[in-house]
Amino acid sequence: MFEKRKITLKDIAKDLGISVSTASRALRSHRDISPETIKMVKDYAEQHHYVPNFQAVNFRKSRTFSIGLIVPELVHHFFSTVISGAISAAGKRGFNVLVSQSNDTLDGEIVAARSMLAGSVDGLLVSISNETLGGAHLLEFLEEGKPVVQFDKISDQLPTPKVIVDDFEGAYQAVSHLIHQGFSKIAHIRGRLDVKNSIDRFEGYVQALTDNTLKFNEKWVEVCKDISEEEGYLFAKELMETENPPDAIFCITDLVAWGAIKYLKEKGFEIPAQVGVVGFSNWKLAEVMSPSLTSVDQHGFEIGEQSAHVLIDLIERQNLESQETHQIKTNLIIRESSKRR
Repeated sequence: MFEKRKITLKDIAKDLGISVSTASRALRSHRDISPETIKMVKDYAEQHHYVPNFQAVNFRKSRTFSIGLIVPELVHHFFSTVISGAISAAGKRGFNVLVSQSNDTLDGEIVAARSMLAGSVDGLLVSISNETLGGAHLLEFLEEGKPVVQFDKISDQLPTPKVIVDDFEGAYQAVSHLIHQGFSKIAHIRGRLDVKNSIDRFEGYVQALTDNTLKFNEKWVEVCKDISEEEGYLFAKELMETENPPDAIFCITDLVAWGAIKYLKEKGFEIPAQVGVVGFSNWKLAEVMSPSLTSVDQHGFEIGEQSAHVLIDLIERQNLESQETHQIKTNLIIRESSKRR
């Protein structure tokens, strides 16, 4: 006779028609879940003899003093500084950091996350991929009694703490700066429509225009898929070849801005006399580009440090309930690409 398979958190969620996140929080009587849903989930779990993973019950005993860290790309200035910050902070508290990348795909993230979980890390730091929406594979950590902290690219659907920069304010400062330098027709090469930091930067861009009585022109907004240098070049070309071209471009990242500047220089536009450019990230390349690039500093090292401290605090307190958001302020580094005055 075959042994009956144990019911999992995913089974409960599927059978009750709710998300894995809701099922997980209901079992922990989370304040955001209605009493009716909590009772429904707990009754179902009891009827079907649901037993949480042994490691979740014995959280302290199973500690390995290692944490996982998943980023979309390893060879990326911003994420490399985040990794450095996380390793520095974790090392001071006696923890090792195991690093992996998702290649900015959901499949890659799932493989990396489950490898980390199989490797018995005590918790996970993750900047989600552009394709990640629900994140059931990340909730598996909570089911195992292991906390998760999201940073930079996050999903509000995941009930975890988050460490982010103020993307809205960073974009607002960048566009306001362009306006104060005399630019009035400001385009935006933005990120994907379903990614939170992209949305926040877009909204900061629009708000800065509104507050300075400049009209929003949807024809001056281009949407990146890959957030690449190539897209920056192509979209700058499209924008500047219209009948009513912009006189400044605010880019979702420095890499995209680099592509835009390559096009503008190739076609003989004077930067910033004719066209201003601002990026977001403050990569090292921003300093050495010609002209040097005005950019919003995301403070990657600080994000890494704080993310690691938040995660290790949760591990030491055996706390899976926190959903606190920690926000780091950005600042604008003004350089040649936008400075007219």
